[in-house]
Amino acid sequence: MANLHSNSSASPSSTARDRLSSISSHIMGPSNPSVFTTSTVAAAPEDPLFGLMKAYREDPSDKKVDLGIGAYRDNNAKPWVLPVVKKADDAIHNDPTVNHEYLSIGGLPDLTAAAQKLIVGADSPAIKEKRICTLQTISGTGAVHLGGLFLAKFHPQKPTIYLSNPTWANHHQIFSNVGLNIATYPYFSTKTKGLDFDGMMQSIKNAPNGSVILLHACAHNPTGVDPTQDQWREIAAAMRERSHFPFFDTAYQGFASGDLNKDAWSIRYFIEQGFELCVAQSFAKNFGLYGERTGAFHFVSAPGADASTANAHVASQLAILQRSEISNPPAYGARIASRILNDPVLFKEWEDDLRTMSGRILEMRAGLRERLEKKGTPGNWDHITSQIGMFSFTGLSEAQVKTLRSKWHVYMTKNGRISMAGLNTNNIDYFAEAVDSVVRESL
Repeated sequence: MANLHSNSSASPSSTARDRLSSISSHIMGPSNPSVFTTSTVAAAPEDPLFGLMKAYREDPSDKKVDLGIGAYRDNNAKPWVLPVVKKADDAIHNDPTVNHEYLSIGGLPDLTAAAQKLIVGADSPAIKEKRICTLQTISGTGAVHLGGLFLAKFHPQKPTIYLSNPTWANHHQIFSNVGLNIATYPYFSTKTKGLDFDGMMQSIKNAPNGSVILLHACAHNPTGVDPTQDQWREIAAAMRERSHFPFFDTAYQGFASGDLNKDAWSIRYFIEQGFELCVAQSFAKNFGLYGERTGAFHFVSAPGADASTANAHVASQLAILQRSEISNPPAYGARIASRILNDPVLFKEWEDDLRTMSGRILEMRAGLRERLEKKGTPGNWDHITSQIGMFSFTGLSEAQVKTLRSKWHVYMTKNGRISMAGLNTNNIDYFAEAVDSVVRESL
């Protein structure tokens, strides 16, 4: 009897489920075939940077070094919450008037007004003549997307947008997704590891009249190579001659040099020269608000009798686009940034924090160059200190990068770009040794 009992049929509940499934199938008929099959939707390639981060996390080595991350790290390789951000955060938590209601479509007014002054200058003619409009966005990425969407929808010429070669990889995806045609202009010289200024200028001069030129305002990503102020003047003159439209992307204001005004110089110069332009502004790096996705998009209309009216029209259309995309931007990061930007005491403390971050990165640049030169590592390493900002194009080949990863557990993008924030006093000697080794091995 025991054997018979143990081999009995399925439980009553299982039988009931099978019967219900059978009845449902009979009533509904056979299921419709999938539209989105594997032949219709191919698997997307893994994002190279996120794939690199995953490989780093899974590496068990205690010597591993992460130089791919695009976020600031302190000298202990830990995320750093800016002290001034902590103060603003505490004030928000203790403010009885704060609630969780929607912001307007355009965002937090105190933030957008302060963001304008920060990027174009409080005494900018664009502000005085009421020909600049600003919307809060989902960080710099959202600002780039909103600007690209506006140009694709409203620019009468449907122009090509020219991106530097190389540029932030996401630029290509964003602008192609909104339907803009993309071309590139030379930017980085592999020979000098600096700016290919002649190639850039030639491309600007040869681009069809009225093209859109994407420009990195400072701390070019991924090369760390910026034009000088004299070169910016020549770029502006060439763009004016061809009636090109400047689209500035700025993610590192104050973070690059430690000087907010210096890092915004190019944008302000173009405005002074009477350009109509737009700016995508991120507060991820310079406030350390990576996950809060706080940014702004600015559109500056050309000077003229009806400039303020034209700009109001642009603002109304941007609001419609924003409404259909995200409806309303998030409030938390905006409140933090707004408190700091609008409080003179907190603003000064923020400038100190910016100098702390930029200063540590400058120390790592100087330290790495010094170590490589002391070792006599083959090659010229001047570019380590002549480049600026979070990233540096080391000049290392893809094969050398591969060896650094497999033998030394050093992680960087395959084009040799490193995040200087990933270096610290605990790993800089190890990294210099690793670089020296792979360079000598490849001779």
